[in-house]
Amino acid sequence: MKAQEIIRCRGHPLVLGTHPTTFEVTCEEHLTGNGNCIIGVAADRGCAGLSAEFRQVLAHDDAVLVTQLSAGNAEVVVRSRGSANLTLDHPTNLVWRRSSFTCGRTIGICSDHVAATLPRDLIAALRNVEEMTVTLTVTRPG
Repeated sequence: MKAQEIIRCRGHPLVLGTHPTTFEVTCEEHLTGNGNCIIGVAADRGCAGLSAEFRQVLAHDDAVLVTQLSAGNAEVVVRSRGSANLTLDHPTNLVWRRSSFTCGRTIGICSDHVAATLPRDLIAALRNVEEMTVTLTVTRPG
């Protein structure tokens, strides 16, 4: 089983990309210096806006989520897991986590990247308010 979503957002001058355990994309337009996990604003949807097909494939413990982040000339691939505990019901936020914690904002757990480990050229592009494409591809056996 496989499903894909493409989310469009943009950076912000206050993108810091220093959070040690998560990164986040939000539909919100504004960002403060406290939001050190937020790397993208003005997203065209949050978790609740993902297709039913995508949500169904991701909400299993054996699901694998591959997220490609592209902004300016920078790109990174993030690997995460899905979970049967994902509710994917937050209207504005998507959060990738290093831990296995889930809530309505969580889209991926056990992620191999967090804000602090994302490539600095990506963070620089986002601080320069570049557009970012977030390509989400989820697969699971069977």
